[in-house]
Amino acid sequence: MYKLVRSLLFLFDAEFIHELSTKLIKLYNYIPFASRLLRKNYLVSDKLLEKELFGIKFSNPVGLAAGFDKNANFYNDFRNFGFGFIEIGTVTPLPQDGNPKRRVFRLPKDKALINRLGFNNYGTTRIKKNLDKNRNIIIGANIGKNSVTKNEDAYQDYLKCYNELYPYVDYFAINISSPNTKGLRDLHNKDLLEPLIKKITSLNYSKENPKPILLKISPDVAFSQLDQIIELVIDYKIHGIIATNTSISRKGLISKNMNEVGGLSGNPINKRSNEIISYISKKSNKVFPIIGVGGIMSPEDAVEKIKSGADLVQLYTGFIYNGPKLIKSINKALIEYYSSI
Repeated sequence: MYKLVRSLLFLFDAEFIHELSTKLIKLYNYIPFASRLLRKNYLVSDKLLEKELFGIKFSNPVGLAAGFDKNANFYNDFRNFGFGFIEIGTVTPLPQDGNPKRRVFRLPKDKALINRLGFNNYGTTRIKKNLDKNRNIIIGANIGKNSVTKNEDAYQDYLKCYNELYPYVDYFAINISSPNTKGLRDLHNKDLLEPLIKKITSLNYSKENPKPILLKISPDVAFSQLDQIIELVIDYKIHGIIATNTSISRKGLISKNMNEVGGLSGNPINKRSNEIISYISKKSNKVFPIIGVGGIMSPEDAVEKIKSGADLVQLYTGFIYNGPKLIKSINKALIEYYSSI
C-alpha cells in the first residue's frame, strides 16, 4: 500500500510533500482512537529492545533522525509509528529561512535524497514552546549555529541553544557536520572543535543534572581527523557520537538529480557510515555509545549498523522510501538478532 502511495507522492516536489504529509499525519492523530490504532499496528514491545544509555532508558533503539521534525511540530504524532526516540532540529538560536527553494531532491534510482535546506527553523523561542507539549517521548535536540555567525563565535550559538532547550529535551546533538551551512564542517578541525567542546561541556557539567551531549559528525571526515575527534570526546567526557550526517560525495550515483548541490542521504552512504561506526567503535574501545545513521533502508541495514558498533540507530531517508512499516520490521529483526547473541 505504501509503495502505491509513494509513487503518487513522488510526482510532486519533495519539500512540499514532506510538509503536506506531516500535516496530514497530525490531522489523522486528532481522530478519536487513531493514535491507539497506529501504536497497535506499529509499536513493538520487547525487553530485548530496551536500552539504557547515558542515563536514559530507551524502549527500543530505533529513532527518527534530525531534519524530519525540525521545529518540534510532529514528534508526538510520529511516536505512534513505534520510534523509541526522536531528534528534533537542527535548531539555531534565531529563526532562519534556510537556502532558497527548490532545495530537496529525490534520487529514486539510487534510493537517496539530496538536500540543501540550510538549517531552516523557527529558532529556540518558538521551538521550546512546542517541546512543552511532550507526551512522554525521549527527545534529542540537534543544535547548530546561525548562518551569519562566524566559526570563531559559533560556541555562543551552541550555548544559547543549550540554555534555552535544556529544560525540554533529554539529550543534545552538536551538529558540526551539515554541508549546507557555509564553513560549518570546518568545526571538525581540532583548533575550532576543542574550544567549542570545552565551553559546552563546562556549562553542562556545571549543572546539577547534566544532559547527555553527543557529537554528530560527517561521513566525509578523514580518519586522521576522526582520531582527534575521538580523543576530544574522551578527554572532555562527551557522552557519544552520532555517525553520520549527509555526504558531499556523488560517487556511483545514476539518478538525474545526482549533481545537485547539498547533502546526500540514503543508500549510497550506508557503507561509509558503517566504516566510520566500526572505526570509532574499535579505536575508542567502545568507551562511549554510538548512534548509527546513514543509509538504513531495510531491517538488514539496521542490524548491520548494530554489528558495526552502533548502540542505537536513526532513520530519515529510509523512512521516506519505505514508510512506517520499516520501523516495525527493524525492531522485529533486532529482536531476532539480540536473541541469537
